[in-house]
Amino acid sequence: MDHAEKKYHALIAERVFMGGSADVEAMVLNEGVEVVVDLREEATECAYPTDHVKWVKIPLDDDTKEHEAELFKQAIHEVVGAYNANKKVAFHCGGGKGRTGTVAAGTLLELGLANTIEDAELKAKGIRNIINIKPVQKELLYKLF
Repeated sequence: MDHAEKKYHALIAERVFMGGSADVEAMVLNEGVEVVVDLREEATECAYPTDHVKWVKIPLDDDTKEHEAELFKQAIHEVVGAYNANKKVAFHCGGGKGRTGTVAAGTLLELGLANTIEDAELKAKGIRNIINIKPVQKELLYKLF
């Protein structure tokens, strides 16, 4: 599979990957992902369960609620923590658009790779063009950053 055919994308330096739940197997097998941060409230197991991958579930609702700022913060810290520990990390929701886009923007902000929420959103969309951060998700980012 060449880069143009990938449905998932590297957010940072071929060490942080984002996509949808259907992309997890490819991220693990093709990229050697060691940590999977699953943003799906509805998940009961890792989208690609395997013994050598740490699965971290952050139960975010697909229709993000106002009280979920702390969960987004936790997801961003899981991704940044794995990155800072020199691990390959992937994060995803169902389709890799809203919840994933919000965590991508927050990760870029947390690592100092974006200066504003708008800048972070544009950078995330430039990497994965289906990113669609919902208004309530953007409000939560403003609370966090």
